[in-house]
Amino acid sequence: MNILLVGSGGREHALAWKIAASPLVKRLVMAPGNTGMAALGELRPLKVTDAPGLIALAQEISADLIVIGPEIAVEAGVADAAAKAGIPCFGPVAAAGRLESSKAFTKAFTDRHGLPTARYRTCDDAASAKAALDGFSPPYVIKADGLAAGKGVVIAQDRAAAEAAIDDALGGRFGTAGARVVIEEFLEGEIGSLFALCDGKDSIVFGSAQDHKRAYDGELGPNTGGMGTYSPAPVFTDELVEQVRTRLAEPAFAGIAAEGAPYKGVLFVELMATADGPKLVEFNVRFGDPECQVLMLRLESDLVPYLVACAHGTLAQAPAPVWRDEAAICVVLAADGYPESPVTGSIIRGAEQDFGPDVVVFHAGASRDEDGTLRASGGRVLNVCARGATLQEARDKAYAAVARIDWPGGFHRTDIGWRALGAR
Repeated sequence: MNILLVGSGGREHALAWKIAASPLVKRLVMAPGNTGMAALGELRPLKVTDAPGLIALAQEISADLIVIGPEIAVEAGVADAAAKAGIPCFGPVAAAGRLESSKAFTKAFTDRHGLPTARYRTCDDAASAKAALDGFSPPYVIKADGLAAGKGVVIAQDRAAAEAAIDDALGGRFGTAGARVVIEEFLEGEIGSLFALCDGKDSIVFGSAQDHKRAYDGELGPNTGGMGTYSPAPVFTDELVEQVRTRLAEPAFAGIAAEGAPYKGVLFVELMATADGPKLVEFNVRFGDPECQVLMLRLESDLVPYLVACAHGTLAQAPAPVWRDEAAICVVLAADGYPESPVTGSIIRGAEQDFGPDVVVFHAGASRDEDGTLRASGGRVLNVCARGATLQEARDKAYAAVARIDWPGGFHRTDIGWRALGAR
């Protein structure tokens, strides 16, 4: 079959790596893709938000399936355009994508459908938002309503920082994404990410992971799109997985279908495991980045049949996914200055050497000169991922590979996996 994969980051590189390994795939085209993905198929220079262009490309290559990677492509209506063109698509329509593209919508959705989440207030102006802080205790959680590439959440330790975060968001720091803010109660517990597939009616759990959002060791520094992750995470006991499935994932699928937008694709449930059970932190309407990377390393099953089943409404017939009895870890290498002002253009050496069969380096924000020189071209630039019999073994392999990459212009956290391993 012919597949069009939409996206250009580390998540999409991991998806392409797994899709290209499927015996079912004849042709893989990626739009726009990245320099690391070029060895896996064909790259086409289209924007992920160019729905008409992507549909035209899918028709040109006689695509049997479109796979949407990033959330901005969901918001741009790529799945809607695919449905109109009669092309099967893995990824939700824009109306279902509001579960990520608007935090205010999602909070109201949780009220309508009885999903457990943090207490909140939604505000459209700075005065009401600052007044709303009176109903919360520090630390305060301030979220920009729209898509902000994982950077629109501030956990403010005091009132002054919270008010500054409100001013930043409503003052234009995140563009239209910050035209409204959501103020939330701070949840105590352990955070985790669980994934579920849905074909519009049936759903299955599809792996879990634990992310590290802060930029620096010890959970310090600004919030980011994710500096590393690992799977499996000890927090996901069988009991917790079942609770998340029945209290969050399945009610979300049923609720969004009842509101006229049946969900086809993957739902990323970010949750806090609290003393009162799992509570929703946020929904994402795509695979996580960098969570996807570790899931693809651990997935023993062929990914493609699950993507196809979601698009065609046949997920009930799919077998349970088989996962490797191994741990996987991802260490993100980011450009100096990330997430605020990443410095691009620095040279990276040694990232494409052979690190052994259990280590894979996915490209997220790198470009290549005509002479083959690799350079940083984004904030999160490389994802160094490894498998091992234990998380410690996987971690050792990943950091050994990181040490062999010569990139003075980048940085990384040295404590990925600390919750599971018991030390930073």
